[in-house]
Amino acid sequence: MATEKNPPSIAGTLGQLQSSAAGLNQTEAEKRLQQYGPNALQEEKISPLRRLFGYFWGPIPWMIEVAALLSLLVQHWADFTIIMLLLCFNAAIGFWQEYKAANALEALKNQLALKARVLRDGLWEEIAATQLVPGDVLRIRLGDIVPADVQLLDGDYLSVDQSALTGESLPVSKKTGDLAYSGTIVKQGEMLAVVTATGMHTFFGKTAGMVQQAGAVSHFQKAVLRIGDYLIYIALGLVAVLITVELFRGEFFLTLLQFALILTVASIPVAMPAVLSVTMALGALKLSRMRAIVTRLESIEEMAGMQILCSDKTGTLTQNRLTLGEIEAAAGISKDDVLRAAALASKAEDQDSIDLAVLAAVGNQQLLAGWQQQHFTPFDPVGKRTEAQVQAPDGSVWTVSKGAPQVILGLCSGLPPAQLQALQAQIESLAQTGYRTLGVARKTATGDWEFLGIVPLFDPPREDSKDTIAQAHAHGIAVKMVTGDNVAIAKEIAGQLGLGTGILPADQIFAVHADVRQSAPELRRKIAAADGFAQVFPEHKYGIVKALQAEGYLVGMTGDGVNDAPALKQADVGIAVSEATDAARAAAALVLMAPGLNVIISAIEEARRIFERMNSYAIYRIVETIRIMVFVVLAMLAFNFYPITAIMIILLAFFNDIPIMAIATDNTWLDPKPVRWDMRRVLTVSTVLGLIGVVETFGMMLIAMDLFHMDIPHLQTLIFLKLAVAGHLTLFIARTRKPFLQRPWPSATLLWSAIITKAAATLFVVYPMGLVPSVGWAEAGAVWGYCIVWIFIEDWAKLRVYKHLEFNTPRHRHFLRTLRKPLGPVA
Repeated sequence: MATEKNPPSIAGTLGQLQSSAAGLNQTEAEKRLQQYGPNALQEEKISPLRRLFGYFWGPIPWMIEVAALLSLLVQHWADFTIIMLLLCFNAAIGFWQEYKAANALEALKNQLALKARVLRDGLWEEIAATQLVPGDVLRIRLGDIVPADVQLLDGDYLSVDQSALTGESLPVSKKTGDLAYSGTIVKQGEMLAVVTATGMHTFFGKTAGMVQQAGAVSHFQKAVLRIGDYLIYIALGLVAVLITVELFRGEFFLTLLQFALILTVASIPVAMPAVLSVTMALGALKLSRMRAIVTRLESIEEMAGMQILCSDKTGTLTQNRLTLGEIEAAAGISKDDVLRAAALASKAEDQDSIDLAVLAAVGNQQLLAGWQQQHFTPFDPVGKRTEAQVQAPDGSVWTVSKGAPQVILGLCSGLPPAQLQALQAQIESLAQTGYRTLGVARKTATGDWEFLGIVPLFDPPREDSKDTIAQAHAHGIAVKMVTGDNVAIAKEIAGQLGLGTGILPADQIFAVHADVRQSAPELRRKIAAADGFAQVFPEHKYGIVKALQAEGYLVGMTGDGVNDAPALKQADVGIAVSEATDAARAAAALVLMAPGLNVIISAIEEARRIFERMNSYAIYRIVETIRIMVFVVLAMLAFNFYPITAIMIILLAFFNDIPIMAIATDNTWLDPKPVRWDMRRVLTVSTVLGLIGVVETFGMMLIAMDLFHMDIPHLQTLIFLKLAVAGHLTLFIARTRKPFLQRPWPSATLLWSAIITKAAATLFVVYPMGLVPSVGWAEAGAVWGYCIVWIFIEDWAKLRVYKHLEFNTPRHRHFLRTLRKPLGPVA
C-alpha cells in the first residue's frame, strides 16, 4: 500500500490515473469533474426550513411563547394573536437578515477562492482550485497552498510546512516521486506535480471531520453582548420588583405574569444578533466592492481602531513597475554578459516582477540564442537570490545567479578589498538616487563564483501614495515603511513620500535584540518612533509588530510572502497585498485585490463607519430599555395602573424593530481618529438620554390626565403613540455626536423606514380597528409636537454630555488653563 514513506512510482501513478506529464485535455478534465465532483470539502448544509424553525427555539422565543400560552389561558384573544404575530415577525426578520449575511459572506468567500496553475491541452492556465481533477498536472511553488493531494513529477525540491496536518513544527523536504498533501504550504522551491486525489478523497478531506475551528469573539462583540446581559439584568430586576408589589396589591397573577413576560421581551435586545451580523456582513460586502476582502468579520473592529500601519514599499507605496537602469559591468565584462546572465537566472512563467523586468530588457533575442536553462531555483526570502544551471551554445555548463548585492558579493569570496569597497560605494550611490540594485554572478561547473556586475532597478512611487499617506495622517494613523532595500533607498523613497527619514536598519536591531519583547523599553520606544524600517527580512516583521503592540498600539502590517504569514497573523490587522501568496492570504484579516495604499485607507474609513453604526445601535437600545422599563415600572408603582397594555408593548416591538434593521445602511460620521470601544461613554450618554425619556413620558402622561382629562384606556393609547414616535427620534439623536440636524444625514432607507412606521403607528391609534381605544387627530398632533420639542432638549443634553466626557466644557477649559499657569515664587 502506498504511503508518504513508501510512495508509488511516478509511472505507476500516471498509469493508474490514465494521465501523463503533459496533463489532460479540457474534454477529459470536464468528464472527470462530473465523475469525481468539485475539489472542495463537503459542508453541512442546514435546510432553510430547519434554520427558520431555529428562531422558535431558545430563551427569548420561549418567553414569547409562554406569554402567548398565558394569553390563551386567560382568553385574551387579541393579545394571543398579536403575540404570535410578533413571534413569527421576529423569526422572519432574523431568518431574512441571516440569509442576507450568509449571501454576503459567500460572495466574499468566492472572491478569495484558491487558484491553481494547471497544464491542459498543452498550455499553462490558471483555474479555480475547485475545478482540479485527478490526473491534472500542476506547477507548485513558494507561497502556494497545495490545492489537492499530489505526487511530485519534476523539479529540484520543495520545502513544505505540514504543521496544519501533522503537527510537525519544521518544514519537510520533498523530492521527485514524493507525495504532498492538500492544505500544506510551500515554504521553498518549485516543482511539477500530478493530482492524485481531490475533495473529500484527500488526506485533509478524510480528517476534516475531526477538525473544528472555533471562531473568536471580537472585543466589540463581547462589549455589545455585555450590554445585552446588562439590559436583561435590569429588566429582570425591575420586573421582580413590579411583580412583588403588584401581588401585594392583589393583582391577578396570570395577567401580571403575562404582562411581565411581554415587558421583559420588549426590553431585551431581541434584534441585536441580527443587527450585529448584518451590519458587519453588509459592511464587509461594501469593502469588497472597494477591492478589499475581509476574511474575518471581527477584524473590522481592529481596522477601525488601527493606530499604526506598517506598509510594504514595493507595490503598495511604489508602482511595482520595475525598469532597468544603466548596467554597471565589472572590469573585463561586457554589459551584454551581465544582462545575459541575469536573464538566464530568471523565469517568465513565475511572473516575478524582477524577472519580468530583466527579461523585458533583452531587446535582441540573439543574446540568449543557443543558451538553455536546465534547472532553476526561484527566489526565496531567506536566500534572497535566484539561481539557474544553464548550457552554453558550445555545450559547457554554467551556474548563474542574481539577487541582493550583499548576497551575491558574499558568494564571490575572491574579490580584492579595494574592488569590494568600490562596489559597495557604487551600490550606496545608486541607492541614494532611489535605485534598487541586483548583483549578478556566474561560475563554471568546477570554478569559483565570478562577479559580473550590477543591474540597477527603479520602481517609482505611486502617484497617489503621497496624498494617501497625508490622508492616513489626517485619520490619526502613523504610516511606517517596511522594505528589504537598504537604508539609503528607503530614505530616498520615504523623503519623496513625506514619510520622514528616520529609517532603522532592521537587520542590525534584531541582530542585537533577538526578542524585542524582552528588550529594553527604550528600544521599543525607538521602534515606535521610527518612520520606517529597511533591510527587513520576513521574521523582522513579526518582531516589529510585537514591539509596537508591547507599546500599546493597534498595528496593521502588510505582506505578500509565505514568510510574512506569522507577522500577518500576529498583527491586529494583517493585510495581504495584491498578488500575495495563498499562504499570506490565509493568514491575513484583509486581502487587497488592487495595488496601492488608498485601498487600505478606504477600508479603514468604512470600518470606522461600521463601528459607528454599531455604537449608535448600542446607545439607542440602552435608551429604549431605560425609557420603557423604568417608566412602566415607576408608573405602575406610583399610579397603580398599567400605563400601557401588553398589546401595545408588542406593537412597539414591531414598530421599533423594522427601522432599526436599516441602521446597517446608515450614513455615519467619520471619526478623524482611531476608534475603540468606550463603555463609559456609551453608558453615560444612553443613561442620560434614557432618564430624560422617562421624565418626558411622565410629562406626557400628566398632560393627558390633567389637560386632556383622558380616562386610563385612552391615556394608554396616547402613551403608546408617544413611545413609538419618540423612539426613533431618539435614534436620530444617538446616531451622531454632533447636533442631529447637521450632516451626515440619515440614509434614505433609515429615514423612510422610520417615517413609514411612525406614520403607521399614528394611523393605528386614530383608526385602531377595535384593538385599542382611539384618539383624535388633535391629540395625535399634540404628541408629535411634544416629541419634536423634546428632541431638541435631548440633543442639547447629548452634546453637553459629550463635551463633559471630552473635558471640553468652559469649566474644564478654565481648569486646564489654570494648570498651565507657571507657579509664583516660593517664599
